[in-house]
Amino acid sequence: MKREEHSWKSPSLGKKMKLLKYGTSGAPVIIFPSEEGTCSEWEETGMIESLQVQINEGYNQFFCVDSIAEESLLNKEADPSLRIRRQMQYEQYITDEVIPFVRKQNSSSYLILSGAFLGAYYAFLIGLKHPELVHKVIGISGMYDIKSYLDGHYDDSAYFSNPIDFLPNLNDRAILKQFEDVDFRLLSYSNDPLRGCSEKISDLLWSKNINHKFYVWDEKVSDPWKLVDSMFIEHLF
Repeated sequence: MKREEHSWKSPSLGKKMKLLKYGTSGAPVIIFPSEEGTCSEWEETGMIESLQVQINEGYNQFFCVDSIAEESLLNKEADPSLRIRRQMQYEQYITDEVIPFVRKQNSSSYLILSGAFLGAYYAFLIGLKHPELVHKVIGISGMYDIKSYLDGHYDDSAYFSNPIDFLPNLNDRAILKQFEDVDFRLLSYSNDPLRGCSEKISDLLWSKNINHKFYVWDEKVSDPWKLVDSMFIEHLF
C-alpha cells in the first residue's frame, strides 16, 4: 500500500496543513477526522488497514485531511463569532485547496466525502453547500447541528454553517436539482447518541425531496469505532 504525506501553507487558514494519501488510483475519497482527530486518525484506528483491498486493488484512493476543530468549534477560549469564522475558513480550505489538490492527484471525475461524528458534519456541510463538487457523501454517526458549540451565539455565518438551519429554507430549484447527482448516505446504529440528529437531517432532506439513504445498524456498542469500518465499507460502493 502506497502512503504519502503532503503539506503546504494554506492561504485560507494561514498555517501549514497536512494530509495523508493512501493508494494510487480509484475513486478518490476525502476523509474528515472526528472531533479531536487528525489526518492520521483513520490509520490509528485501523480503518485504513480494513480498506487495504480497496486501496491495493485500485478501487479507491483515500485523502485523509487534518482538522482545525480545536481552533474553531472546540475552542472554548475564543469568542463564538471567531470560532465560526475559523470554521468557514476551513470550509474554504477544503473547497479551494484540498479538492483541487485531489483533482490533480487523481484523474477520476467522481469524488466521495466521508467522516465519522464531527467528521460527518464536515462531509455533509461541503456536500450540501457545494453539490457541484461532489458525487457521494457518507456520514457516520454525524453531528449535523453545531449550535451546541457556539454558546448561544448566532449570526449569518452560524446559519450558513448549520445544515439543520439552512436546509429548511433551501428553495432554489437550480440548487435542489444539483442534489440529484449526489448520493447521500446517513449511517447510524441502535444506541447511537447522535441518532436523533441523523433522523432530523434525514427528515429535512426528504422535505426538500432530496433523495438519500438512511441506515441504522441493529447493534449496540460502547465503542462506535468497532462499527465504523463495516458501516463505511458497505456503503463505499
